[in-house]
Amino acid sequence: MNKKWWHDKVAYQIYPKSFKDTTGSGIGDLRGIIDKLDYLKDLGVDIIWLSPCYSSPLADQGYDVSDYYNIDPRFGTMDDMDELLVEAKKRDMYILMDLVVNHCSDEHEWFKKALEDPEGEYGKYFYIEEAVDGHEPNNWRSYFGGSVWEPIPGTNKYYLHLFHKKQPDLNWENPKLRAEIYKMINWWLDKGLAGFRIDAIINIKKALPISGRNYPADRGDGLVSCHYMLKDAFGVGDFLSEMKNETFAKYDAFTVGEVFDEHEDEIPLFIGNNGYFSSKFDFNETTFGRSPKGWYDFIGITPDDYRDRCFETQAKVNDIGMISTIIENHDEPRGVSHYIPEGECSDTSKKFLGTMQFMLRGLPFIYQGQEIGMENVDFPSIEDINDISTLDEYQIALDAGLSPKAAFDAVKKFSRDNSRTPFHWDKSPNAGFTTGTPWLMVNPNYERINVASQINDPDSVLSYYKKLTALRKNPKYSETIVYGKTVPYLEDTHNLMAFMRQGENQTLLVLGNFSTKTQNVKLPSACRNVVLNNIEDVNFISDNEICLEGYQVLVIEL
Repeated sequence: MNKKWWHDKVAYQIYPKSFKDTTGSGIGDLRGIIDKLDYLKDLGVDIIWLSPCYSSPLADQGYDVSDYYNIDPRFGTMDDMDELLVEAKKRDMYILMDLVVNHCSDEHEWFKKALEDPEGEYGKYFYIEEAVDGHEPNNWRSYFGGSVWEPIPGTNKYYLHLFHKKQPDLNWENPKLRAEIYKMINWWLDKGLAGFRIDAIINIKKALPISGRNYPADRGDGLVSCHYMLKDAFGVGDFLSEMKNETFAKYDAFTVGEVFDEHEDEIPLFIGNNGYFSSKFDFNETTFGRSPKGWYDFIGITPDDYRDRCFETQAKVNDIGMISTIIENHDEPRGVSHYIPEGECSDTSKKFLGTMQFMLRGLPFIYQGQEIGMENVDFPSIEDINDISTLDEYQIALDAGLSPKAAFDAVKKFSRDNSRTPFHWDKSPNAGFTTGTPWLMVNPNYERINVASQINDPDSVLSYYKKLTALRKNPKYSETIVYGKTVPYLEDTHNLMAFMRQGENQTLLVLGNFSTKTQNVKLPSACRNVVLNNIEDVNFISDNEICLEGYQVLVIEL
């Protein structure tokens, strides 16, 4: 693997709508991000990924872009974005934008022109098909529920939307459309972006022909998840190679792909030395236990499941390239609520989980609030939910026969709104996020979990995350942590997550007790130095055996 400028960095995802509001609108903005750059620098962040802040109706929280060349006024202005780029550069920080090019908004000029003339030039920017026997062209279900097809008024035609009906899919088979996308990407890179997180990118290649391509229904609605179509969609690599060569490669830009369900033999194509992207996220843990029936049928993940999925990814990727590790993001519930068994969430277990993310081989992405241990929200009712996915899954659970209470209890723990609630800056009203009315409820626990209460506390979760970022950059250990091989240790031991990071001249052992009960663990060799510990003491039973307290995690130099 060729070494790159971004390998030893720490990344941080900002969900602008919920980060910091400076106007009292109840919506976070770019000026709020500028104001908190020093906080992020002090945390040890180098790369900042901004979820979409382009012009948008916000039908899907900005992932429905109406103008790729403008900032939505709710978030600020292009002058604000330019200032953010300048201020970040002063601090040796890099800004990524979210690249959303599988679809755009139905309010984008391209789509407006397509509706005016579906047979014309802009109609070919989208997938517009004739009705089949008076019905939708096929039986695919959108990721957000319901048919992927929306009728075009006054015609016998439908347009394709794999996501929300206000997100028509762009036709990547059209070279004119691709050229427009590449022009836009280069415009942003010329402006000073360091790169992009690339949204839903595998979906850009459809199985053709689309019309009449039906699959067996997987639910009682007679539809089938459009996800199944992707198995028959060959050739996405041609698009991705072209995009890289026409854009990213010219700027040495960093790109991280939202890539699901790739085959093991495809990993070098995505993130190898000449891969389509610099990196891709590890979703192996987040997808565990999912059911085609819906969220209500999901299987909970156990500590052993989490460990095994992490090790599975590490073995697959090995030294092919650099994976990007996550605990949570804007599409997932809070990691500490999802991966730590119910009733066991504490500062100690939160530090445990953060250590595992940082010590596995990969580029760690912190999601806003993760560094202070923000948790899921006990939403009072479905009326408090804003997320379109959760609302759809709630209806699916009702249709499956669950009572309203059971349906809500089943879906709220997986809701994307868990991670989208406003950031907790302090214990003032609305957690210091806004002086107005927040767009989404604030987690009631903000008086206990916030930056102000942790920033000067050496034992806080926030202070511990600073230790993690500092350790990754410590010259004594960084080569091993960034590039060392991951070797599982005692991987069949129940509720133990242990592995070695082996560098050329150094071995670090990570030992983590994934439970509340003490565990005795034998070492492969004598401990030379305790590098990191999430509790005060280390209980050495002998030179080669340690007693781990509940959720204790150690990084040891052997």
